[in-house]
Amino acid sequence: MKTKKALYRFLLLLAGIIILVNIASDSYFFRLDFTSDKRYTLSNATLTILKSIKEPITVKAYFSENLPPDIAKTKRDFKELLIEYANRSKGKIVYEFINPNEKEELEKQAAQAGVQPVMINVREKDQVKQQKAYLGAQLQMGDRTDAIPFMQPGAAMEYSLSSSIKKLSVVDKPVVGILQGHGEPSMQAIQQVQNALSVLYSVQPVKLNDSSAIPDNIKTLLIIDPKDSFPESHLRHLDEFVGAGKNVFITYNRENTDLNKASGSPRHTGLESWLIKHHIEIEDKFIVDASCGAVSVRQQQGQFAFNTQLQFPYFLLIHKFDEHPITKGLSQVILRFPSPLHYTGDSSVRFIPIVKSSNKAGVQQSPLYFNLQKQWTDADFTMHNITIGAALSGNINGKSPSKMVVIANGDFAVNGEGQQMQQLQPDNLNLFVNSVDWLSDESGLTELRTKGVTSRPLDAAEDGTRTFYKYLNFLLPVLLIVAYGMIRMQRKRIQRVKRMEESYA
Repeated sequence: MKTKKALYRFLLLLAGIIILVNIASDSYFFRLDFTSDKRYTLSNATLTILKSIKEPITVKAYFSENLPPDIAKTKRDFKELLIEYANRSKGKIVYEFINPNEKEELEKQAAQAGVQPVMINVREKDQVKQQKAYLGAQLQMGDRTDAIPFMQPGAAMEYSLSSSIKKLSVVDKPVVGILQGHGEPSMQAIQQVQNALSVLYSVQPVKLNDSSAIPDNIKTLLIIDPKDSFPESHLRHLDEFVGAGKNVFITYNRENTDLNKASGSPRHTGLESWLIKHHIEIEDKFIVDASCGAVSVRQQQGQFAFNTQLQFPYFLLIHKFDEHPITKGLSQVILRFPSPLHYTGDSSVRFIPIVKSSNKAGVQQSPLYFNLQKQWTDADFTMHNITIGAALSGNINGKSPSKMVVIANGDFAVNGEGQQMQQLQPDNLNLFVNSVDWLSDESGLTELRTKGVTSRPLDAAEDGTRTFYKYLNFLLPVLLIVAYGMIRMQRKRIQRVKRMEESYA
């Protein structure tokens, strides 16, 4: 009887502890994150944004049900992220999940919210059919709204959600200027860049003249692939801008290239001289790299004409990035006809290479003719880690501290216009926007842009490894139960023998 009372007291005490822990968890929230990429740990940037929220924000998550497992995981991850946001914001983030596939009215509601469906393949009864799937959300604070049209599986969820919250909560955005008037791409030719920057910044074109300086409200000036010459007065305005502690991002092609004529020649705009004055030299050379892309070449054989893909070492596939907030998470950037970049100054300015060639690279002097039939050998790639892009900070102009990013390739983030328009390589856009963030944004959102939810499916493992984990997953719980039973049986036997000995004594 005494044993039963003790058991009842223990169970009541355990139930009380569980109830108290649940009550306390409403006020005090914490979670241990043992994942290698810290996917369930919110960044300091996100925590700062959540603390600054003044009004409640409602998140309507439009997600379809009964999706394939790899896509349904996106919904689970997003829901867990929203739970974390709600707890950390002390109830300022309120969310609900809506399945637009249930009713036509809900589909219209999702469309009005800016969430568009995508078609996915679903297997049912050994048949593959297409299904309309929604994976997006609308955020609302007061009368202001913002949409996440589509949550790409494995994409940077925290960045999308945090930047959207900041977009709603911040009224006065930093102003980023895009220089025009020197042969730079038009604003229409950099639509992806503009859309990405508009999340955190107000973007406006800047045109210089002899008398007017760069507007004071511009925090960072972007100079993208200029082709025409800079008057001395414009370069003087740049000096004044940097001397005032403002920041500059320059992407510049040192060479003019014409693929139709298969030739390249030096470009002279005056900007290269301005950079040299600030101890930054972009060499009058082409970089070639064994890690490269291909070009399509039309060949004629008899009466037949066909296109052939040829490796083209002037199109660099960049995989090597130094550790820096600008390059964190980048995997591959494509640069066409880049040039070597050097710093010739002293330690008063911190110079950090952020983009480099591979270990098998070389340089070729301009002007030159691109021989598409050339047989490339190891003798052409005797150099390694050639700097193509760098971040600088310090007294660049000898006055107030400022920052600058220079990449010796001008058009890596240009969409083009009309029939020449093309979608950017994702990491090309990330490299560009991360650079602007490092120069302009102090919230720390830069590091979240490439923070995705890493998936490690067993399909990627070898057959033997998959079999091992399959049977381990099945047998381990059974073995643990059997082991526990054997240990418990052994202890009972020892106790029984001990009681018999005591009775005998």
